[in-house]
Amino acid sequence: MTFAKHFARGLALLCGLSSPGWAGSVTVEPGVDTFDSPHQDSSVGFRNGSVVVVPIPFSNPMLGSGLTLAAGYLFTIDEGSKPSMFGIAALGSNNGSEAYGVAGNLAFDDNRWLMSALYTRANVNYDLYTAVGQLPIRQNGQLARIEFAYGFTPDLSLGASLRYLDTTVDLDGPDLPSIPPPFDAFTRMEIASPGVVLKWDTRDDTIYPTTGFQLKTEYVHSITLNGITGNYGKGSGQYTHYFSPLKNGVVVARGAVCSASSQTPFFDQCALGGADGFRGFPATQFLDFRAASLQIEYRHQLTKRIGGVAFGGVGQTGDRFSTLSQGGTHSAYGLGVRYRVSKKFPVDFSVDWSRNDLDQDNLYIYVGQRF
Repeated sequence: MTFAKHFARGLALLCGLSSPGWAGSVTVEPGVDTFDSPHQDSSVGFRNGSVVVVPIPFSNPMLGSGLTLAAGYLFTIDEGSKPSMFGIAALGSNNGSEAYGVAGNLAFDDNRWLMSALYTRANVNYDLYTAVGQLPIRQNGQLARIEFAYGFTPDLSLGASLRYLDTTVDLDGPDLPSIPPPFDAFTRMEIASPGVVLKWDTRDDTIYPTTGFQLKTEYVHSITLNGITGNYGKGSGQYTHYFSPLKNGVVVARGAVCSASSQTPFFDQCALGGADGFRGFPATQFLDFRAASLQIEYRHQLTKRIGGVAFGGVGQTGDRFSTLSQGGTHSAYGLGVRYRVSKKFPVDFSVDWSRNDLDQDNLYIYVGQRF
């Protein structure tokens, strides 16, 4: 479900995470790629859609034990357009973290017009990795985002986005060091972020691609309406290539880069495990103003319902691209299983195990493919 990924991103911006996790723990992360090109399905029209409901129980030291429930309705408006979607999701845990959200995604007129909207609220407790150790953080707030894009061709689109973030960051304990900017007390921020998004997508399918590529670039300029963060900019790009060397087998490779200005607060900085979809580390472990990563994955459909994956990747973060190597190269590899939850759309329930170069294990549970 497209909404699952947008919900995770919205929650990420509210709590400083893109993939909430901990070494040796379970990560609950709805991580589905956006539907950006036509999905060939004989059922066209709103009434011929498919309902997907996925309850995901979880337990980890950061969020505690709880449940994520995501539900979406997928449908195709016309034969030449990608699937559209409406969805809701909610998360609750025994450490007091909770979140919910709603979203919609529409594509019509042979992908000529593309629109999406998202609203989330979250109240989350988590740990942030810093040079002085792991700091307990309380963060809450709300996020709204809209995007409108025009497709010059069925494969190429240019869009504008606007994000509104109203969030509060509080260090959860006395006598803790401040985080630049100085989040040393109960700090509220309101941030408006207009952006530009360019997508070039030749994939043969948007939910489970087997051939083609997707190039996505985005630049966002954030303006602080209230608070201490100031104004800052962030640009990112991901190139993902798909090919099928074997029957029922797909090889996927992704390269990603990210650059943020020096005024960017920690919850908007570049992260290994953020927008790049990297598995192996909590997204709060390697945060900086620059990031680059390379990943490869092999997917194999064993039966109509069951599949498996093997993956690996390397990444670097730093304050400048010229100094990325100074922080070391971080790597991880792993295996995963897939279970198809929809008969009309190839949406998978995914469970991935990974091990990083620090000999730490992570378990990821989400809906869809990582990229």
